[in-house]
Amino acid sequence: MHAYRSHTCADLTAANVGDTVRLSGWVHRVRDHGGILFIDLRDTYGVTQVLCDPDSSAFAEVERVRAEWCIRIDGEVKARDPELVNPKLPTGEIEVFVRGIEVLGQSKELPLQVFGDQDYPEETRLKYRYLDLRREAMQANMKLRSDVVRSMRQRMWDQGFREFQTPIITASSPEGARDFLVPSRLHPGKFYALPQAPQQFKQLIMVSGYDKYFQIAPCFRDEDPRADRSPTDFYQLDMEMSFVEQQDVFDAIQPVIAGVFEEFGGGRTVDQTWEQISYRDAALWYGTDKPDLRNPIKMQVVSDHFRDSGFAIFAKLLEQEGTEVRAIPAPGGGSRKFCDRMNAFAQKEGLPGMGYIFWRDQGEGMEAAGPLAKNIGPERTEAIREQLGLGVGDAAFFLGGKPDAFEGVAGRARTEIGRELGLIDEDRFAFAWIVDFPIYERDEETGKIDFEHNPFSMPQGGMAALDGDPLQVLGYQYDLACNGYELVSGAIRNHRPEIMFKAFEIAGYGREEVEKRFGGMVNAFQYGAPPHGGCAAGIDRIVMLLADEANIREVIMFPMNQRAEDLMMGAPSEPLNEQLRELRLRVLPPES
Repeated sequence: MHAYRSHTCADLTAANVGDTVRLSGWVHRVRDHGGILFIDLRDTYGVTQVLCDPDSSAFAEVERVRAEWCIRIDGEVKARDPELVNPKLPTGEIEVFVRGIEVLGQSKELPLQVFGDQDYPEETRLKYRYLDLRREAMQANMKLRSDVVRSMRQRMWDQGFREFQTPIITASSPEGARDFLVPSRLHPGKFYALPQAPQQFKQLIMVSGYDKYFQIAPCFRDEDPRADRSPTDFYQLDMEMSFVEQQDVFDAIQPVIAGVFEEFGGGRTVDQTWEQISYRDAALWYGTDKPDLRNPIKMQVVSDHFRDSGFAIFAKLLEQEGTEVRAIPAPGGGSRKFCDRMNAFAQKEGLPGMGYIFWRDQGEGMEAAGPLAKNIGPERTEAIREQLGLGVGDAAFFLGGKPDAFEGVAGRARTEIGRELGLIDEDRFAFAWIVDFPIYERDEETGKIDFEHNPFSMPQGGMAALDGDPLQVLGYQYDLACNGYELVSGAIRNHRPEIMFKAFEIAGYGREEVEKRFGGMVNAFQYGAPPHGGCAAGIDRIVMLLADEANIREVIMFPMNQRAEDLMMGAPSEPLNEQLRELRLRVLPPES
């Protein structure tokens, strides 16, 4: 017999009754029923009930074991009495009578319980992550993650993509976040960087003539943490294709993403038609470039109804250039109580409140109520209602100013209204491509033009587009949004050096600086670069959605905490003096 097990803790069935078996695993829990000891023995595959009574020579040893001890047992498979069968377990028809036991690893008193659903502080969970990962929910999440990655790989291979690995130690390259720098021992005073993404390398792979590339790629960014973002590293499904247009990339990645959500989404509906929404329309309608389309609310501009109206706040506001008023429809929100709750929400967001109108039935017909309705009069109020398609029992909320200043709050208000009114379809994955991103933006304080989004995107219209107003230049850049999260980001690349130099020149970067920062890629593009494009899908975020988790740390095996600390391994740590001397580095004390 094998030294540790003849079967896993999920294998045994009624067909094994009478067999002598060997199992190894962890003591999930121990129960004493009138002198008979029952142990739920657990491994990564399942749970088997084992029991021991005082007649067994192993009884004294079994009495010693405690929760989370790692043990090996030898025993005989017996059928459970019919009334004791547990249909919830694959092994629920049997139990194993213990004839022998060996303790493989004792456990100290546990800082957190593995059995049950108790909540523990995140700091405790991360410090003892190896125990936290034994919990049933965490086991399921990590297996789901593994299965998702396997499925992605297979789907990419099935489409003719090949997997190539790119370097982990490379040159620093500003790509929107801070680099993690690695000091060089052989070249004192110089530093490598961990790649923020394989961006430049995958483009060079296209220049090298490999038509379809993909990789399950680690990426490293020194970022501020969020619930849906790791502060140090993450994994993405990275892909690139040659001789393609934007739609070709969509057609390649959509069946991979949709297939994964269909396979692992637990029966939830997966949208098959993925709408393409311009960046500017997404900001207008949803207040974000990653809209949750499960929420049917779509905001609209209603400035004309308030221009020269009796509501002085909006009327005066609209006299200023670049301002507008937008409405957030709230179907079913037509009560003063609900409107007051939304006003309180706006105040928590730092606003004085939100203007509102709600429509009610007064017996003799519909009436518009609320402070705004009184100020602008019935004719304007009715025009707003008709534009928004609302009726009795509905409401609308209003925000005004320069869109950049209030769009974020409007988007959060839209989400809150949809949640409060039960408008969001929780059993659906709703996808949309956000397209036509502007390449440039103007800094309001300095007036300087800089890149708003990916500087390596091909401008729509090529070189000719760069001769006009930079703020009107759109790029072939795109994101895929799902349920309020950005899952995929990509672009058709700017593969022509002359267009690249011109694009950077507009943002104030001279040819010499571009060649210094991106010399490897710029040089390569002068040797017959093909048109190419691609994208990257965030694996951690995809698994977070599939697992129905609100925090990305629930689907990462060994995540950092909110302060980018690894409490389990003690990172970051202070270097040894010998290490610093070898690298010819000196550490400055922190600023007080």
